[in-house]
Amino acid sequence: MMPKLRVVIADDERPAREFLKSLLCEFEQVDLVGEAENGVDAVELIKRARPDLAILDLKMPEVSGLEAVRMLHKTQMPLVAFATAHDQYAVEAFELNAVDYLLKPVERSRLAETLSRAAERLEHEDWRSAEAEKVRSAVADYDRHLQGEPLTRIPVKVRENIILVPVAEIVSIVADGELLHITTTANQRYTINHRLKDLERRLDERRFARLSRGAIANLDQIKSISPMPGGTYSVLMATGQELATSRLQSKVLRARLLRL
Repeated sequence: MMPKLRVVIADDERPAREFLKSLLCEFEQVDLVGEAENGVDAVELIKRARPDLAILDLKMPEVSGLEAVRMLHKTQMPLVAFATAHDQYAVEAFELNAVDYLLKPVERSRLAETLSRAAERLEHEDWRSAEAEKVRSAVADYDRHLQGEPLTRIPVKVRENIILVPVAEIVSIVADGELLHITTTANQRYTINHRLKDLERRLDERRFARLSRGAIANLDQIKSISPMPGGTYSVLMATGQELATSRLQSKVLRARLLRL
């Protein structure tokens, strides 16, 4: 007897979750091992239950299905199918990277196809790393379409919890190798694993500016700017943090802030 397909679902709308659960219960090969009503709980559920397949709502508030998979290590990544209302950019990204998706309202026949494909993929020995690569590529493609929509919150992991840091409260972001150190207006410090240039593209350029190769500052949080030798500046933030500018970015800073 073939082992059952272990499935988890996540959707912030209870009626949508109940409808999907009712459909899944019609398939004998499915073992529904958990449900979540937001992206944060979905991440913890996936880590705990280790499902074969996760069906995630694409646009849950605060932490979306896309952001949830970003928080998973590739060794934790299940097969993923995103549930979404018709979103042209999402569909294009998923089809380009061979990531499964379900259009809402979910149809039984389409769900059957997703379950069948999931069962076939599980037969491949390296399915987990392959799935992680496909999903991350799809997320990156989708992000490129959303560059015109600045981030409003950044999810960061603190021990076993996920903190949603409002972008408006960020004072600076400083790179240290592959890590980014975020300082907030309350002088709290968080660390994430992300590339500075990728995060910069998602920030509101009217509020944030690069000071150097490894630092971005919130312009509203700059307290004073002091000239330094060589045409650079020392920037004092409202929190007391001091950041140095590069010569190139000093020119940009002069044009944006130091002229009436």
